[in-house]
Amino acid sequence: MRRILGADLGERRIGLAVADRDGGRAMALITLRRSTPAQEAAAIARIAMEQEADELVVGLPLHASGATGTQAEITRDWVAALEPLVGLTITLRDERLSSHLAEERLGPMKRGRSGGPPSKTQRDAYRGRVDREAAAIILQDELDARAATQATQASQASKANGGTRTDDDMETTR
Repeated sequence: MRRILGADLGERRIGLAVADRDGGRAMALITLRRSTPAQEAAAIARIAMEQEADELVVGLPLHASGATGTQAEITRDWVAALEPLVGLTITLRDERLSSHLAEERLGPMKRGRSGGPPSKTQRDAYRGRVDREAAAIILQDELDARAATQATQASQASKANGGTRTDDDMETTR
């Protein structure tokens, strides 16, 4: 399998995103309603199979200082309950500001009919979009961090070889 799922875990919803493992862009996918861990695991496992994903990156809600709090512990407990049920490798990723960034990307919530306040249905739909977009941001952050690590390792390997490029390092074109 060559894809990765990203998840933004909330109290009411789980936003999911997907990306190709080879550095593709993360795309918002779907929002699930929270239920029991077993039902959530079954839904995530089904989506992972449909998307041909073998890993799940879950956002870890740290405080601005980087300290863990109640929500981070809830997330860790959820991951511990989910991991044996989904059959996926699960990675935790710092998600500070992901929901804020998602709201900025999506723009303000649409007004209701005749310019009034949005309806409950509109608010729920908007929150679902924010959760999916936050999952995409979390997943993209993880992919970018992995790419940066690989670039650093390649640079260090090149320096270890005396700065010379080997045939394995060179790209072949026809």
